[in-house]
Amino acid sequence: MKLIDGRETSKVIRREIADEVKKLLAEGGKRPHLAAVLVGHDGGSESYVKGKMRACEEVGFKSSLIRYEDDVTEEELLDKVRELNADPDIDGFIVQLPLPKHISEDKVIETIDPRKDVDGFHPQNVGRMTIGLPAFVSATPQGIMELLKRYEIETEGKHCVVVGRSNIVGRPMSILMSQKGYPGNATVTVCHSRTPNIKEICLQADILIAAIGSPEFIKQDMVKDGAVVLDVGTTRVKSDKTKSGWKLKGDVDFDNVSPHCSYISPVPGGVGPMTITSLLINTLKAAKKEIYQ
Repeated sequence: MKLIDGRETSKVIRREIADEVKKLLAEGGKRPHLAAVLVGHDGGSESYVKGKMRACEEVGFKSSLIRYEDDVTEEELLDKVRELNADPDIDGFIVQLPLPKHISEDKVIETIDPRKDVDGFHPQNVGRMTIGLPAFVSATPQGIMELLKRYEIETEGKHCVVVGRSNIVGRPMSILMSQKGYPGNATVTVCHSRTPNIKEICLQADILIAAIGSPEFIKQDMVKDGAVVLDVGTTRVKSDKTKSGWKLKGDVDFDNVSPHCSYISPVPGGVGPMTITSLLINTLKAAKKEIYQ
């Protein structure tokens, strides 16, 4: 069994991005600029955005954080999005989700200029990805594809089972794995909460991607020997073994499943560290106009 180390892979990619930024500046180019819009004071969103800002500094990007209180109106937020769309110095920006209930997330996402949509949520980017055109791909699926590539895991002709059908992970993952090229060319099955024979389907998987949001849902008797397992789950559960009283659990029963795998990603330290790194990859692409000419 080999561990898929997202932390180490992420460090390598960030060094590559930092080198690319130095080269860009040496050639007289502009420093890539990422902006983040944060509404309210949700703890998870606060720490995630702080992580993004730190990552920008690490690779030599310029970053901006725009804050609003929970009572910001939808129109005020949409006006800010339009302002960022028009700002030539900003290469990419994100509006951190979730948003307060009185604001339509769909409306906000659709207002973002697809050329600056480094989260990869705009329908235009999702559509381009679906038909195989260059696109900004959402962070977690892109991070998984990068891990498969870096670990040289064979995907062609393999049966890939994706457990979970969210628009952020499951659906894009299934599309990317079935597309021509590498990583890709896999035969893909998507399972979800209404799949009756989920255990039998998972047992057929050469590559199993668990993104259902249910701690330790994938048990040893659901994984065949030699499978590649990528665990997207991150659920906080109570623990008497940590100072905080909480522990992060993945969707896979790691201790019992891992001895049977050829490769497996742990939680934490597997897919998670690749998400912010994927955002940096997209911002660099936006700055270099690689997706939209």
